[in-house]
Amino acid sequence: MNITIIAGARPNFMKIAPIIDAIKKKKAENNNINYRLVHTGQHYDKKMSGDFFEQLGIPEPDANLEAGGGTQAEQTAAIMIGFEKDLMTNPADLVLVVGDVTSTMACAITAQKLHVKVAHVEAGIRSGDWTMPEEINRLVTDSITNYFFTTSATANESLRNSGITGDRIFFVGNTMIDTLLKNKSRFIRPAVWNEAKLTDHNYFVLTLHRPANVDQEQQLKLLMSEIIEHSKGLPIIFPVHPRTAKNLQGLGISAPNLYFVEPMSYLEFNYLVERAKLVVTDSGGITEETTVMGVPCVTLRDNTERPETITIGTNELIGTNPDAIKPAFEKLFSGNWKKGGIPPLWDGKAAERIVDSLLNISLQKN
Repeated sequence: MNITIIAGARPNFMKIAPIIDAIKKKKAENNNINYRLVHTGQHYDKKMSGDFFEQLGIPEPDANLEAGGGTQAEQTAAIMIGFEKDLMTNPADLVLVVGDVTSTMACAITAQKLHVKVAHVEAGIRSGDWTMPEEINRLVTDSITNYFFTTSATANESLRNSGITGDRIFFVGNTMIDTLLKNKSRFIRPAVWNEAKLTDHNYFVLTLHRPANVDQEQQLKLLMSEIIEHSKGLPIIFPVHPRTAKNLQGLGISAPNLYFVEPMSYLEFNYLVERAKLVVTDSGGITEETTVMGVPCVTLRDNTERPETITIGTNELIGTNPDAIKPAFEKLFSGNWKKGGIPPLWDGKAAERIVDSLLNISLQKN
């Protein structure tokens, strides 16, 4: 079985690393399984891309489509054109896509038009918010996927409700958690630890990048003002996404306890997250990591595609109204934050289940 694995953006790399490890392990046991890694180049900043290959032990990609930049449509087109040529030159039995970025959707479409079956890792996730590019990517990808690998019971239900039969749905767990658990002992203390004189559970980590939070000047200023005002002077470490950095220019936002830092590598960022008192974010993936590490998390969004981080984990969805920040912080400082638990199958073995399932699929076909 020849599998082409697609990676294009930061979250993808965390999800493919354990899958590649599991394939290598099965191949070493004389199973007929091979992979080819295609990096679409959707993210091309070194901190957002290169470090992941180095730190997570991912081999150099067999191809880099260098399709970064441009509008959503331009990027989608560039990825599809590049991947079509690559897949025609290097035929595969299956194309495996992960997550919900532009590369996921574009490569799934390309594969199906070339009559190559598609497997989607992290299938069935839904926010219900069609204003998010990721939601469109999820809907389109799952509408043309052959095999669905899911992270939660909610995702399974979503797929069944859309007419997907149970024999095509594989509840395997979360490969991003595979990567997290494997690398916890390797986390790296970042330079800001000493610069800001940080101590365990005595600082906040902040990430913002979604348009609803960072594209409107007044909204961004109000959010930052509320976070600073109600942090009780604890250090706020803010690794600034390139998109957010551009919008922050000229706003004059500063405070003695606010530290703007460059985007961090995976091992550095999670060192901070693991030891934080609170993580404030509008990211989906980070809420999964905080849930597994038992770190309180506030999500500045009106919806989430990862409800299990709220119903089971340590995450609270408070919306995008800056007025919601004060009561959330008061709840934290009063010691009343929920303990949380870990969702089923988030145990570090999701990639093994995926590869075992792929081998079974291959045997059934032969």
